[in-house]
Amino acid sequence: MWKLISFIQKHLTYAIPFMMLSGFIFGWYFESGFLKSFIMPLTVMMVYPMMINLKISKVFEKGDTKAQLFAVAINFLILPFGAYAAGLVFFGPDKPYMLLGLLLAGLVPTSGMTISWTGFAKGNVEAAVKMTVAGLAIGSAVTPFYVKFLMGTAIEINVFQVFTQIILIVFVPMLGGFLTRKFLLKRYGMKKYSSDLAPKFPALSTLGVVGIVFVAMALKAKSIGNSPEIILYILMPVSVIYIVNFLFSTIIARLFLNRGDGIALVYGTVMRNLSIALAIAVNAFGSEGSTAALVVAAAYIVQVQSAAWYVKFTPYIFGDKKILKEKGRNISAA
Repeated sequence: MWKLISFIQKHLTYAIPFMMLSGFIFGWYFESGFLKSFIMPLTVMMVYPMMINLKISKVFEKGDTKAQLFAVAINFLILPFGAYAAGLVFFGPDKPYMLLGLLLAGLVPTSGMTISWTGFAKGNVEAAVKMTVAGLAIGSAVTPFYVKFLMGTAIEINVFQVFTQIILIVFVPMLGGFLTRKFLLKRYGMKKYSSDLAPKFPALSTLGVVGIVFVAMALKAKSIGNSPEIILYILMPVSVIYIVNFLFSTIIARLFLNRGDGIALVYGTVMRNLSIALAIAVNAFGSEGSTAALVVAAAYIVQVQSAAWYVKFTPYIFGDKKILKEKGRNISAA
């Protein structure tokens, strides 16, 4: 069972399109309304496990202040408005729920993969952890107000209802994850927790992700079947946002930060918490939320693929860490 779950996690780029296709086929041939009852259980499966490994205390540690400030500025003063502008250009005001999906994808920054990809690229993992915790907390708190401010004229938005959903989706699981982590560490110790337990939680979260994607696609299958070009229509603005985001964050990182902090900044701003965005879309905006969820699901495909490619190019953009260390030793010896 764990081998299958792990396989899905490692091949999420393929698992998401597969589940989108499966959901479409199911929704096209069968009545899918009953699947709505699975949304909240799948949301819990998606969000709660990833909160267990979240090291909340890291955000209060000193260091890499410049990188953290750049991350907050990019994540909350630039990207949400960039995502909204891209939505207006590609979707127009007459497709408000597609625009909402793009905005949600741009509103909640950083995920557990921010830390993982930073590590793969040999960046400052500690800085990435802080960005993840701070980005998740701030993003969840301000999302209802950004959505109301930017989308309030196009969609009827009850800020209190959206914020209530975010408390249930984000902050309650965050508290539960914090308490679960403390309990597991006390019972099993850090060594067993890190080696045996911690790797399983992201895999469980992945099951929730593919389940939600299946449900969202099944609920919209009829409308997509009548307009199949909608998938490409969604992928275009999503791809543009990620390309621009990578370029902008890389330029800032190269100009103002050292190598480790720079890599953390790129992954701390480009990687979005699409699990939270997906959960908000399907839980807080009724039946039309599944339209927004399709946009978020498409972002999964682009995000995972682009993050993997960026790791390959990191040595050319920031320099190879081993070579830089060797140069440092040579200079010291001289």
